[in-house]
Amino acid sequence: MQDWEQRAEAIRSGQKQSILALLEERGFVHQIVGTREDLDYLLTERRVGAYVGVDPTAPSLHVGHLVPFMALGWLFIHGYQSTFLLGGTTSKIGDPTDRQAARESKRPSERKAALANMHLQLKRLGVTMEAYAERRGYAREWAWRRDVTNNSTWYQKLTLSEFMRVLGSGARLGPLLGRDTVKNRLENGTGMSYAEFSYPLLQAWDWWELFRKGTQIQIGGADQFGNILAGIETVKAMKKVEPVHFESDAAFQRHSGQTATASTSKTPKDWGNINEPIGFTVPLLTTSAGVKFGKTAGNAIWLDQQMTSTFDLYQFFLRSADADVEKYLKLFTFLPIPEIQSIMEEHQLDESKRVAQHKLAVEFVELIHGVGAAQNAQKQHMTMFDKNLTVDSVRASQLEEEGKESRAPGDWNVQLNKYAKPTSAADAPSTHMKLPRSLVVNQSFAKVLWSAGLVSSRAEGSRLIANKGCHIGSKMARGATTAQMGDYLAFTPLTSTKPSETGNYLIDGDLLILRIGKWKMKFITVISDEEYQQAGLTCPGWKEDDDAGREDYNKQVQRETMDFRAERRRERLERQKTREASAGVVRDYQMERE
Repeated sequence: MQDWEQRAEAIRSGQKQSILALLEERGFVHQIVGTREDLDYLLTERRVGAYVGVDPTAPSLHVGHLVPFMALGWLFIHGYQSTFLLGGTTSKIGDPTDRQAARESKRPSERKAALANMHLQLKRLGVTMEAYAERRGYAREWAWRRDVTNNSTWYQKLTLSEFMRVLGSGARLGPLLGRDTVKNRLENGTGMSYAEFSYPLLQAWDWWELFRKGTQIQIGGADQFGNILAGIETVKAMKKVEPVHFESDAAFQRHSGQTATASTSKTPKDWGNINEPIGFTVPLLTTSAGVKFGKTAGNAIWLDQQMTSTFDLYQFFLRSADADVEKYLKLFTFLPIPEIQSIMEEHQLDESKRVAQHKLAVEFVELIHGVGAAQNAQKQHMTMFDKNLTVDSVRASQLEEEGKESRAPGDWNVQLNKYAKPTSAADAPSTHMKLPRSLVVNQSFAKVLWSAGLVSSRAEGSRLIANKGCHIGSKMARGATTAQMGDYLAFTPLTSTKPSETGNYLIDGDLLILRIGKWKMKFITVISDEEYQQAGLTCPGWKEDDDAGREDYNKQVQRETMDFRAERRRERLERQKTREASAGVVRDYQMERE
């Protein structure tokens, strides 16, 4: 608390830049929903919480999503509680803002796969963002707190009566009917469902759940101004039904009464504003030509490596226009402004070298996928566009990449091999794949894990399951064979070894979600054998007798059985020695007494 007061005093006296001024300098603040004075005062005086929400309506996050999350990242590394909110429930409806028609409904399996993938991506983003900040000189401190929350967590417990009691009495129809999206949909004849009409109320309830825990700031895209404004008004009305008292109120009032100075117009009479919700929007990500990036625009650059490779991600930023590169460096990196200015000065000496674009590309790939991925992407670019490129150099590069990908048997899972390198957020393998139905249904999970590339052999898969090292998310995960997997992402240890039960774990008959450790996850789409063959796909166990693999499996099982029996014999011998030693002590004691 003392450090925070000293920081606030330095900001008030002009010795230190405020966090809001930093965000404005880097181009993050588009519109403030409230007053700038209130937002600046709140960020200066209180270690407040902030959040960014995203609905998993696409299979992956894309570059456009990252702008508000980078603004949240700056708050995070300056000590503000940061929440990455995933709209597991709101994604069933979809935000109608600026849409001329309702969203097309997705199959439950598609929506759940997107939910699980984005949940993993947000967790990875938090980890890689923190590591990236530390490499850029921001020392980790106790106040760096972040979490990924799925709004299904509270909607699964919320009753309609509670929702109407707290929110319904304060929500006014006038502002909701006055929204441009509502008026446009009613005027053009397409109409709007009650579910879409109520979307701002659900988003307001999300804020209410977080607000009660100290999250007073919402950050959103440029199109979210209306939703944030509706959320502010609704949360204020809900506070009248259920008053909210922050733990720091008393300390804050004592502190404000002592430190109010001429450098700020705030005085103790304005304490009421410090407890109100407030928000701001970030600018829409566009090029200098005004072209928008995103799923709707059809030119999204995905953050999933399977959808946009690290090389393609590198190339995308390398193609940035000279007029855009400085803006992107400010938005997508933690580089200080003086360093960005120095990069731009060097870039302007010879723009054909694209110095700024190369720096931007390396920094962005490092931010999302880690240092190793950034270095590989840069090296791959240099190899491909080397004027002295030869066939031998290409082959050497291919062999080098193949060597990086290959692993010796037993080096796959740290749960089974203490010498194995743990999988991290930066080097986790691709998550999406397809398998033929014949390799999943009526097959043991040990073989499914092997075919999916999660283990190096079926024997390793068996050991992993026995050690409860594999987790599964499916309709069986909640313990009932007829229940569907909920929108709240949950995994349970895989214990089934019966091939006849494997098909019961499929979501909607064609989706299987497996996880090993913290980061290694597979979203397996099960397709027909004919479709798999026509697509030219392959995997371990596909269309081969696999006698060698079966023999290897049997040998490993035999070795494990022998090792197991030997270990049991050693344990029995140890117990026998202990008993004999104890009996000897007793005999000696009795003899001494006699």
